[in-house]
Amino acid sequence: MSSVTRAITIDAPPDAVWTVLADFGAIAEWAPNVDHSSPMTDPSTGVGAARRVQVGRLTLVERVVAWEPPTSLAYELEGLPPVVSGATNTWTIEPAAGGSTVTLTTRVEPGPRPPHRLAAKLVARKLAGASDELLAGLEHHVYRKVPGTVRYGEGES
Repeated sequence: MSSVTRAITIDAPPDAVWTVLADFGAIAEWAPNVDHSSPMTDPSTGVGAARRVQVGRLTLVERVVAWEPPTSLAYELEGLPPVVSGATNTWTIEPAAGGSTVTLTTRVEPGPRPPHRLAAKLVARKLAGASDELLAGLEHHVYRKVPGTVRYGEGES
């Protein structure tokens, strides 16, 4: 298994961050690397909720496997190349001084053949870049949605 973890501190309370992540079908509203998303089930159901996500020419189905408001959300990614037998994104939100620390961990399980291990590491590296974009998009969206929140360098001059 390959695992990549990225984190960011957002100047907003955990509930504000959770509200964005919990709107499971709306990821395309804030993730710059997602071209389109649509819920496949009622997204408020938590575990078992599913969405379809279009990223370039790649179509994924993401299905919630853990839902613990307002601290944790995990979902499996289906539709990755066959060198990957499975992949999971896990978001955690923890209170931090002045806001929230948001962590995104991507775990990639290689396919059954030995060369798949190397390929899975490459897929994990590519997904790490996607994680950076997801975190940046989340941060930007939360700042726009939370009244009174101003990013460093923004605001009145």
